[in-house]
Amino acid sequence: MIDAAIKILKETSSLLVITGAGISAESGVPTFRGKDGLWQNYRAEDLATPWAFERDPETVWRWYDWRRGIIKNAEPNKGHIAIKELEELYEKFFLITQNVDGLHERTGVKNMIEIHGNLWRVRCTRENKTFVLPDVPLKEIPPRCSCGALVRPDVVWFGESIPVELMNKAYSILESYETLIVAGTSGVVYPVASFPTFMKSKGGKVIEINLEKTPISSIADISIIGKTGDILPEVVEGLKKIF
Repeated sequence: MIDAAIKILKETSSLLVITGAGISAESGVPTFRGKDGLWQNYRAEDLATPWAFERDPETVWRWYDWRRGIIKNAEPNKGHIAIKELEELYEKFFLITQNVDGLHERTGVKNMIEIHGNLWRVRCTRENKTFVLPDVPLKEIPPRCSCGALVRPDVVWFGESIPVELMNKAYSILESYETLIVAGTSGVVYPVASFPTFMKSKGGKVIEINLEKTPISSIADISIIGKTGDILPEVVEGLKKIF
C-alpha cells in the first residue's frame, strides 16, 4: 500500500495534507475521543463550548491549563517532521491541521492553516484582540486581558463556526490541488471531514493514513492502517529516491 501511495505522489505536482488529533497522539497529546480524552469526569465536548465558558470559565481554563502543560512538554514526532519534509519536496504544498497544539508550527512548516485555532493564542472577550499567552501554569485562572476582561482560548469550540476567511481559503486550496493526504483524523468532525469528498468530486486523489478505518476509508484511493509516525517517513524516504 505504501508503494501505491508513493506511485500516486510521484505523479503529483500539488499536495495538500490534512492532519487530525491522531498525529499528535503519538507525541503524547491526549485525543478528544480516545481513552485518555477525560479530565476530572468531564467530557471534552462538555468543556470546549461557549456555554461552558459562560457558565464556568474557571473550570474551562483549568482544563486548558492542564492541556497546555502536557503539550508544553511534547515534541513534534516523526509524522510531524515527515510532513515538513513533504513541504520541502513539493513546490506546491499546503497543510490544513485540525490540531490546536502548535506542534506543526514548531517543525517550521510555512504553508499552513490551523483551521481550529491555536490554544497558545487567546482572544479578549471584550476587544476581540488576540495575543499569545505562553504561561504554563497560568499565573491567573481565569486569565484576563490588560483591559480587565476575560480572555478565552483562540480556538473553535463545539457549537461555533470556523471563521469564514479560513473556510474560503481552505476551499480555494482544495480546488487548486490535485492530491490529498489525510493523516490521523477520525473523519467525523465537519466541515473538514467533507474535504476528502470534495477532492474526489473534482477528480483528485485521496490517500488516508490512520490507526483504524474511518468514514473516509470508503472513498480514499488508498487507505493505509498504521501510525502516521511510521508510515509518513516511509513515504518520504520513497519519494526522496525518486525526486
